[in-house]
Amino acid sequence: MIHHRPTKKLFFSILFSALVLMGNTLFAQDGRALFMTNCASCHNPVKVVIGPALKGVSERIPDKKLLHDWIHNNNKVLASGNPYFNALYTQYNKTSMTTFPSLTDGEIDAIIKYVETYQAPSTTPDGGGGSPAVQQQEDHTLLYGILTLILAVIMLVLMQVNSSLKKLSDDKEGIPASEPIPFYRNKVYIAFIVLILFVLGGYWLVQGAIGLGRTKNYQPEQPIFYSHKVHAGINQISCLYCHGNAWESKHATVPSLNVCMNCHAAINDYTKGPKLYREDGSEVNGTAEIQKLYSYTGYDPKTGRYDNIKDAKPIEWIKIHNLPDHVFFSHAQHVRAGKVQCQTCHGEIQKMDEVKQFAELSMGWCINCHRTTKVNFSDSSGNGNKFYDIYERFHTELKTGKKDSVTVENIGGTECQKCHY
Repeated sequence: MIHHRPTKKLFFSILFSALVLMGNTLFAQDGRALFMTNCASCHNPVKVVIGPALKGVSERIPDKKLLHDWIHNNNKVLASGNPYFNALYTQYNKTSMTTFPSLTDGEIDAIIKYVETYQAPSTTPDGGGGSPAVQQQEDHTLLYGILTLILAVIMLVLMQVNSSLKKLSDDKEGIPASEPIPFYRNKVYIAFIVLILFVLGGYWLVQGAIGLGRTKNYQPEQPIFYSHKVHAGINQISCLYCHGNAWESKHATVPSLNVCMNCHAAINDYTKGPKLYREDGSEVNGTAEIQKLYSYTGYDPKTGRYDNIKDAKPIEWIKIHNLPDHVFFSHAQHVRAGKVQCQTCHGEIQKMDEVKQFAELSMGWCINCHRTTKVNFSDSSGNGNKFYDIYERFHTELKTGKKDSVTVENIGGTECQKCHY
């Protein structure tokens, strides 16, 4: 006689396989998220930024425990006299790497797996007449979802086969056959379907609730196609030239038109730079976009005067980064006092043509940054922010070696009233 035990084993085997597959996807996604949150401001997998390129780090440092120790507390590893890390420290102008004591070994391994499997985006060379071919980050969630669905269907088919074989066995042994239960009345099938719907519905509900008010990857089309890649990237224009208020006030602000005209009174065409493309792949006429600027300012490039000033009007730029009204955020406190790089919050802005919101700007995202970011304490030679001299206990602990660094969290950076009115 055939029993239901094999069916139960098969069910749990398929369920376990699906969980493993989905777990692998989440693990890879977590590695990328952890890298972007903790490492991207100073590192890139394949090129030098502030620190070295990280791809191949597991080959350069085969001792996994040593690598974990370096990320948790690099000052301790340097003090131990490790020749590789001391040479690396000297190579990068003796600039200490941020310590990450809160990262677990599993999270570090996820980051390493991400950078080791990272593939740099490829682009089509200019002159081919086509738009750049950008290699998207691979997301196998749909593939694994389809595979899980196929396995579920196979499981249901096998359950039907098992039921049929049991019926044949009962007929052969003379056991009276019970009336077959229709699919839509089978309690096992109904419970299984309800469980799947409950899990999926709960997941989507939680994700939707968490994402309320967040606009990560929001990328509106602006009145004028302004390429940060051309201005901040290729031409190396400092962010503070256009967004000077970020140095001394709460808001970075959008530059006034006269700031744009400081350069574009003389630069009235775009012929020497790389081709410009919108997100949909359509090519942009750079010279025509500069002409739009002139129409807003009333400037006549032929005469070099503002002959059409009566037609001038402000540009209605679309704001991308928005915080709730009850959140306090000061650019000056972060950029000037904290020496936080623009890319930490805005991503690799120097590589963007059309700007998008890089980070989710959630409370959890900010708190994680405060937990890992070091405070610019003044040292014995007088360097650093002397405001923090009031924290005598931390200075004493730094001098005696009890603490190797002080984070924003240590000075109250995760207290509610710091960011909320």
